[in-house]
Order: sequence, then C-alpha cells, then structure tokens
Amino acid sequence: EYEGDRNSEGQRHGFGKARLPNGDTYEGEYECGLRSGHGTYRFKNGALYTGNYLQNEKHGKGVFFYPDGSKYAGDWVHDQKQGYGEYLYANGDTYTGEWANNKRHGQGTYVYKDTGSKYVGCWVNGIQDGPGELIHLNHRFKGRFLSGKPLGQGKFIFDIGCEQHGEYIQ
Repeated sequence: EYEGDRNSEGQRHGFGKARLPNGDTYEGEYECGLRSGHGTYRFKNGALYTGNYLQNEKHGKGVFFYPDGSKYAGDWVHDQKQGYGEYLYANGDTYTGEWANNKRHGQGTYVYKDTGSKYVGCWVNGIQDGPGELIHLNHRFKGRFLSGKPLGQGKFIFDIGCEQHGEYIQ
C-alpha cells in the first residue's frame, strides 16, 4: 500500500508513505521506485531507522534504534555501519569510533558502564587489536593488543605515580 508522488512511469518518485506486506512502514523520499534520500523506516519488531538511503539501502548519515534499546548513530554504506559512528549498547556501554562492515574497525573508544573502564585504541573486525590503552579507575595499561588481550611490550601506569613494565605472551 503506497500513498505519495510518482513519476511519469508510475514509479514511486518524490515523497511518499508505504506499508509493506510484512507490516513494516516507510515514510520518505523515493527515486525511480527505490528508497533514496531521507526517510524513516519502522520495523514491525519495534526497530526504527531514520536517515539517508540510496537505492533501498541505508547509505550516508543515519540513526538506527534497536528493539533491545541500543542505538547506532553514524555513517552507513550499502546497509552496513561503515565510517564513523557511535553505538550505545542496551547495557549502557558505548563505542565511539570507526566502523567497517558492521564491526568496530579502526580507531575507537569503548566505555564499560559498569566499571567505568575504557579501551582507547585500534580495533580489527570487532576485536581490540593493535596499539591501545585500557584505562581503569586507579591504573591503566598501555601497549599492544591481539585478539582482545595484551601482547608484547607494555606497561601499567598507576595513579600513585609508579609504572610496571613487562612483556605479555599469549
């Protein structure tokens, strides 16, 4: 069911509202029958996306609200989180940084709400990997990470002014 503008060929073109057979709805811009431009898509399961589309895919800036209460605000490319974005998880944790193929990838900061700790550094395919710093309330670790664990030369720096240098092996 569609209500809105059409082009000379009868395709959805311009602004319109659609109710899909699965119960989802879309309100926004179309181009030659496809969602293109700004729009809001409401999923039957309670999720909602508002932002830019290109040829029926999330593309450009947009915000996705998930049914569990989590939220992603940032860049999209071909329906994937890609570029810079902020993710608020349902448990209150946050990630701010770079994304690729729907995963944390590149430089980013992950904050653990329960402990107040945070990781600042490199990510590869959603995992802490490369140079980084794990910051706790009274100390921090600075070094390299591999698959989410410290590896190689690193140091603990304590708030009381002392440091502990060492090498991590896995």
